[in-house]
Amino acid sequence: MKTALSFERHRPRGGFFVPARRSIFRILAGMEHKRTWTDVYGSAHAGFEGRAGGHRWLVAAPPELAAGVPPQLAALDGKGQVDLLVHDGLTPLLAALRELEPRGVVVVAPQALASGPAVTVPERRIEPASGTPYGEGGTFPAWQSALDTAGKSGECAAASAVASLNVPVIVTSPDQVRAVLEAWMDATPHGR
Repeated sequence: MKTALSFERHRPRGGFFVPARRSIFRILAGMEHKRTWTDVYGSAHAGFEGRAGGHRWLVAAPPELAAGVPPQLAALDGKGQVDLLVHDGLTPLLAALRELEPRGVVVVAPQALASGPAVTVPERRIEPASGTPYGEGGTFPAWQSALDTAGKSGECAAASAVASLNVPVIVTSPDQVRAVLEAWMDATPHGR
C-alpha cells in the first residue's frame, strides 16, 4: 500500500532519488473523488476524500446548480470527507443528514445568504423517475449562517431543513463552494 508521499525509485539523470511525480500530484491535487451512488429517493451522491483526519462535511445542491460543484470539491485543499448530495426536495436531504451526521452543511443556492426566516413547505408527494416515491412538507425553523458571510437574508428551505436537525449550515453560490468550505475548515479545530 502506498502512502500519499511514497519515495518510489525514480532516478533522473543526476542519479539521486526523488518522489515520483504522481505522488507529488496526489498531495497537490486536493480532494479525490472516491465513489458515486444513488439513494432510495433517486438523489445522486458523490464522495470526496482529502487528507487523513478532519471532519465529514455535506454539500447539498439542487440539480440545476450542481454541475459546477464537483470541480470545486476536487480542488478543495483539506482533511476529511465531503459528500455531495444532488437532491430534489427536502426528504433526501434530511435522510442524508441523519445517515451521515456531518460536521456542517453547505447549501448551494443561486446566491449566498447570511440568514433566513422559518419556512413552510406545502405537503406534496414526489415520484422520482428512479427511486422510491415519498411525501414531504412541513414547517422548518429560521436559520443563521455558521460563519460570518456576506449576503442578504433570504428564504432557503434547504437551510431551514438543516437547521431543524441542529446542524450548522452555510448557504453559498456554486462558484464559492471551495472557498466557503476552506474558510469553514480553517475556523474549525482539526478542520484543515
